Amino acid sequence: MLKIGLTGGIASGKSVVASRLQERGAVLVDADALAREVVEPGTEGLTRIVAEFGKDVLGAGGRLDRPKLGSLVFGDPARLAVLNGIVHPLVRARAAAIAAAAPTDAVVVQDIPLLVETGQGSSFHLVLVVDAPEDTRLQRMLEHRGMTDEAARSRLAAQATREDRLAEADVVLDNSGNIQHLLEQVDRLWEDRLVPFAHNLAAGTRAARDSGPVLEPYRRDWARQAERISARLAAAAPGLILAVDHIGSTSVPGLAAKDVIDLQVAVPDLEAAAALAPLLAAAGFPAVRGIESDTPKPNAPDPTQWQKRLHANADPGRPVNVHVRVAGSPGWRYALMFRDWLRDNSSALRLYAAHKAELAARFAGSAGTTEYAEAKEPWFTDVAWPQMSAWARQTKWAPPSYES
Repeated sequence: MLKIGLTGGIASGKSVVASRLQERGAVLVDADALAREVVEPGTEGLTRIVAEFGKDVLGAGGRLDRPKLGSLVFGDPARLAVLNGIVHPLVRARAAAIAAAAPTDAVVVQDIPLLVETGQGSSFHLVLVVDAPEDTRLQRMLEHRGMTDEAARSRLAAQATREDRLAEADVVLDNSGNIQHLLEQVDRLWEDRLVPFAHNLAAGTRAARDSGPVLEPYRRDWARQAERISARLAAAAPGLILAVDHIGSTSVPGLAAKDVIDLQVAVPDLEAAAALAPLLAAAGFPAVRGIESDTPKPNAPDPTQWQKRLHANADPGRPVNVHVRVAGSPGWRYALMFRDWLRDNSSALRLYAAHKAELAARFAGSAGTTEYAEAKEPWFTDVAWPQMSAWARQTKWAPPSYES
């Protein structure tokens, strides 16, 4: 199933988005509601809270007195951490149970106010952040929640910063305007991205790519996107993956590139790559059949040394290629050396940029990028390989060493 993490700061409009997604057909898991459920009378959660904070936190009927408990932990990070250590695992277990009971082709949205603060982003296929400027949120808290200025500012300060929250977002829903504008964004997201993503995930198929080789100026957010996706891949199979590296054109600052994130997953052997395949598919990156090797280079002409496995995105909103290669293999080494050569050598960067631009112009308007990619291969062997090899010897470049 497609797992979505939904978050946003206080008064951002997150609840509006959650309700709309539920109306459109999503299975909604409300972390706030679960946080209340797991501390109801007779639950393990309430028993542990009373044992830690005392019977004074109980109110009428043996229920948790939330204001009383809040007064004990607010402003005390150590005590708050103790409380979170009790409640958060119980909430996550309950949320997991609800998600597990959902249909296999469902879109499951988990509404988690503290998603960023608790580091849960890599657990989801996508993280949605509902965003509004802090002054807008502050005004809403004063006008609609009856809070004092001091109390509102304290609540804002207790949460992740806006910058930290946006850094974790795969999708940002802007709620600086009116509710209708926000709902229209949610509807477009549901129809254009979430429903197709869920379909592809259930079918085990990659998202269609129908655009030609269009190069975009380098974007600094490519690195951050690669970091988020890498964390998801690593979380999908921690026992099989040695490392995930951002490679390809989007990993080189200053280089124009197709808007496709290329990642290299290092594994101990091809048996691990085979075991990894269904886990990557479940994480949103199904296998691409028929591509199981790279073009050999002069240093290692044996084609069997260049075997790999390729996976690609089921998400129609973010093209990604995942190259699974054996650590230490020639293909693994080439990808890292090529990236580092371009990053270090401005002449090499200009040379490759010119080559890419020439080929992109030649194949502009084509139905896909296969011809463009194939046309680059001779350059990688005849031009890039001799120069990057000389650079590696001169700089004493060496690839990273991973411990399995």
